[in-house]
Amino acid sequence: MKQQANGRKLVLTGKAANAEALAPQIVDVERPEPPPGHAVVEVKAAAVNPSDVKAALGLMPHAIWPRTPGRDYAGTVVAGPAAWLGVDVWGTGGDLGVSRDGTHARYLVLPVDALSRKPQSVSIAAAATVGVPFITANEGLRRAGLVGRGQTVIVFGVNGKVGQAAAQLAARAGASVIGVERDSRAYAGLASCPVRVFDGKDPGLAQQLLEATNGRGADIAYNTVGSPYFDAALASLAIGGTQVLISTIERSVPFDILAFYRRNLQMLGVDSLKLTASQCAEVLNGLLAGFDDGSLRAFDVDGSSLLPLERAAEAYRKVLAGSMERIVLGP
Repeated sequence: MKQQANGRKLVLTGKAANAEALAPQIVDVERPEPPPGHAVVEVKAAAVNPSDVKAALGLMPHAIWPRTPGRDYAGTVVAGPAAWLGVDVWGTGGDLGVSRDGTHARYLVLPVDALSRKPQSVSIAAAATVGVPFITANEGLRRAGLVGRGQTVIVFGVNGKVGQAAAQLAARAGASVIGVERDSRAYAGLASCPVRVFDGKDPGLAQQLLEATNGRGADIAYNTVGSPYFDAALASLAIGGTQVLISTIERSVPFDILAFYRRNLQMLGVDSLKLTASQCAEVLNGLLAGFDDGSLRAFDVDGSSLLPLERAAEAYRKVLAGSMERIVLGP
């Protein structure tokens, strides 16, 4: 006898022409049976990232249709290896919602090696906010050579979600952290050291940043915004420093190649879509201790930013419009 549907998922049948045309279908589904080496997670909360919306608009080159979107999630394992049954997990992955069905659904099928135990100190809703921001921040800092004590990290766009994650990770490692934020001189997030913030609109920004580092410059400039801060980020680097880039507004920017190589500078591009759910689980496992000891913190989720699946189109439009809230769906 065929089982009755006991869950729902979002389905995008093809790319939307624009934000107003975003209208994911809600489809009833049965709980799937996991193939060998896999598990089924009952998703309790799933964040909406800008990349989820860009995928819905057809801006991800590897997207396959039809598709259930969503990268980040938190939930409970309900089928698979006995050792995992009933375990609360969290995760993300660049393949989720792009080349394989994602998290904006009640059920998610994953390889067992993509499972990561959720820290007990973090609520289900908050755990769903961690994935993309912390994975992206961690990958950039790791590849840029973050060690910690004795280093200085400048985070451009420090009050954005990736910016806050980068500030938390750098501070936890023991580095000195400086922030840059448009129209603000206050840091909005957690950090285990003071974060001095400079206004990104100040025409003397690069000089102020150099003075804040006693003229030495920063070891890492983590640029979450791209082109608007590109010049200031390069100018504020120490000899041998690295600018990390994860996004941009303008695709092309000029820069002084001579000054670049004479100062032994580096530029590093980071695209977390290149990391699978299994690779991301390894990173999250490494961050567990920080969330448990309070040196790392997930993003707050209140009633206004926790939306039911029926309001997914509204959630997507909010994120596309640049909402500073961490929007989470409750499948």
